[in-house]
Amino acid sequence: MAEFDVFVVGGAGIDTVVRVPELPFALCDSVGVPPIESYVAHTGNGVALGCHRLGLRTHFADVIGADPEGDRVLAAYAEAGLSFDHRTHPSGTRRSVNLVDDRGRRPSFYDGRHPLDMSVDPDLYRPVFGRTRHVHVSIMNWARHALAEAVEAGMSTSTDLHDWDGRNDYHRDFAHGADLVFVSTAALGDRVEETALGILAKGRARVVIATAGGEGSYLVLPDRPVVHVPVAAVPGGRVVDTNGAGDSYVAGFLYAHLAGENWASCARAGSAVGAYACATAGTRTSFVTAEELARMRS
Repeated sequence: MAEFDVFVVGGAGIDTVVRVPELPFALCDSVGVPPIESYVAHTGNGVALGCHRLGLRTHFADVIGADPEGDRVLAAYAEAGLSFDHRTHPSGTRRSVNLVDDRGRRPSFYDGRHPLDMSVDPDLYRPVFGRTRHVHVSIMNWARHALAEAVEAGMSTSTDLHDWDGRNDYHRDFAHGADLVFVSTAALGDRVEETALGILAKGRARVVIATAGGEGSYLVLPDRPVVHVPVAAVPGGRVVDTNGAGDSYVAGFLYAHLAGENWASCARAGSAVGAYACATAGTRTSFVTAEELARMRS
């Protein structure tokens, strides 16, 4: 039996969340806002902690800085009991500033800070491939090498392309290299089905999952009609903050997939976990347990 169910490669950082009266807002010298909070966050963090909270045996690996932000990352995972390995780089730990309005919408100002050509010791990820059931790879530039090696090792893989426009070459290795491909519809306009079918035709993907926020998500499978999965109800009925909702969706989807559920059922699980994340502020308290998910799905 494998030691881990899910191995998440890349994607830890710190979010600073500023709640603003409205988006967009008029330029002025000063705007009064509620207390500004910061969280251990980013895409790999959301998937890894989401899977961990759901009871999957999860390992996470990334590059962080030897800085206060990196110390926060290490302390948070130690407290959560999440298995985490890392390397440090002088450029520091990734950060972002997210502006969130009263409807939970947010733009994110992302500071990836690591050099594009940063080299990472493959011992960070290579030895784990034989110890896990599934590898989820975030779209850090160095992680494309991890994805290629995971595929070569015969691993089950997934990735999230986020707001890919379907054209940027940076994402293609990820789009065409993973077995399960998640992508936001945000930058695709009316090219969602076209882009998803292109991923299926040119890559190794078994399914493409296009997430559309409040409009739900779409399953695109080879030689089948596109399936729309409605958005799940947000606990409490109000969207507080959409930070981390997409990553939570991925965690819920992977949880159901590794339990052997069909694609539509996986998407409904993802939708439920993503909705749960929208009911809480920031990315600190928005991870659902397997028991809570079972009640939401009943």
